[in-house]
Amino acid sequence: MIAIGSDHGGYELKEFLKTYLAGKGIEVLDVGCHSTESCDYPQYAAAVAEMIQEGKCEKGILCCGTGIGISIAANKHHGIRAALVSEPVSASLASEHNNANILCLGGRVTGNVLAAACVDAWLETKFAGGRHADRIAKMND
Repeated sequence: MIAIGSDHGGYELKEFLKTYLAGKGIEVLDVGCHSTESCDYPQYAAAVAEMIQEGKCEKGILCCGTGIGISIAANKHHGIRAALVSEPVSASLASEHNNANILCLGGRVTGNVLAAACVDAWLETKFAGGRHADRIAKMND
C-alpha cells in the first residue's frame, strides 16, 4: 500500500495519481488534503511519514505546488528519504541509489503524464544496495 498526501497546490495531481495507481491495481491510502482550499503541507508530510514509520505503508507520495516544501517537511522525520523529482531518470535513481521511500512531485510544475512516468520509474526500480546502503546508514547515524 502507498500512502499519498498533498496540500492544496498538489491536490489535483494527488487525485490524478490516486486514480492512476488504482488502475494499476495498487492500493492507496489518502491522508489528505481533500480539496483545493488553502492548507499547510507539513501536516500531510507528517501523516505520510508516520504511515511509513509505523509500517502501515511501505512507500508514500507527496505533492504540493512545487514539491519543495513538502519534501523538506517529510525529510524532517526519522527514517524518511523523500526525493523531489521532476522527470523519470531522477525518480529511478531516487530508488536505485537513495532507496527513497517517499516520492515528491509539484502539482503546479509537473503535468499528469510526466508525474505518472516518474511514479512508474520510482516503483519499478529496485534499490541497488552495496555502497548506496552504506551511505544511507551514515545518514541514519
